[in-house]
Amino acid sequence: MSTVQGRLRIAVQKSGRLADRSLELIRDAGLKWVKGHNDLLYRVENYPIDLLRVRDDDIPTFVADGVCDLGIVGENVLEEGKNGGANAEIVMPLGFGRCTLKIATPPTLAYDGPASLDGLRIATSYPKILRKFLADNGVGADIVTMRGAVEVAPRLKLAAAICDLVSTGATLEANGLQAKDTVLESQAVLIKSPVAPEPQLADLLDSIIERMSGVVSSQGAKYVMLNAPVAALDQITALLPGAGAPTVMQLSGREDAVAVHAVCQEAVFWETLEKLKAAGASAILVLPIEKMM
Repeated sequence: MSTVQGRLRIAVQKSGRLADRSLELIRDAGLKWVKGHNDLLYRVENYPIDLLRVRDDDIPTFVADGVCDLGIVGENVLEEGKNGGANAEIVMPLGFGRCTLKIATPPTLAYDGPASLDGLRIATSYPKILRKFLADNGVGADIVTMRGAVEVAPRLKLAAAICDLVSTGATLEANGLQAKDTVLESQAVLIKSPVAPEPQLADLLDSIIERMSGVVSSQGAKYVMLNAPVAALDQITALLPGAGAPTVMQLSGREDAVAVHAVCQEAVFWETLEKLKAAGASAILVLPIEKMM
């Protein structure tokens, strides 16, 4: 149970690559807050909720122990923080903060799969994840744990290879390293405590989760409206990317044409619009979706 009676707590990263997007998601879910004196606690004004801003590697523990009811954290941090006891439940992926934990080596190291690492030293900030990867592949290697600047380890002769997060690959390239095998695909996830909230807060907790789900579902979604000849309706609806069953309405005074409204979960590119127009669609409108439930 949350340590503050009568209030839910949500743990977010204080600073770093997930911090701003986490607060943006919470804001889009309808929460408004004021900053505390020490900048570690934001008090939500319109609901009995506090935002606890902490180090990202503390978030899984805070949520698992019931100090916080929800948390937003990278899958890489969540996996590294597992300790064999009660763990936080992943509620949903959030679609941001994507990165990959990869093996990277200098070009002087002949690499032909994980077996090439046998007997070598590997530097990483994620020893638990790397240890499991090596065990799953039957590789015996020494792990050198570092808290930062992992990419310099081969140059300093601390390790022959590294296991580190890769977003664009620019940092690896700048240090003369090449990305090899993927160890873990990661993105931000919403996690929930195994400890139940106070009974009077249970409905609010479910509501906040549902709102966040609605925000996430609307990301990248578009609302498409167009007019279509009845004779070409099947062809036109087949061109709408990722759309379920669209809404089809008769146009006033027209028996040969209908209005089509559809929510498209995939990107609607100019090429899509050109194909729709070529198939006979007209008055095509593409609108962003802010929320969806």
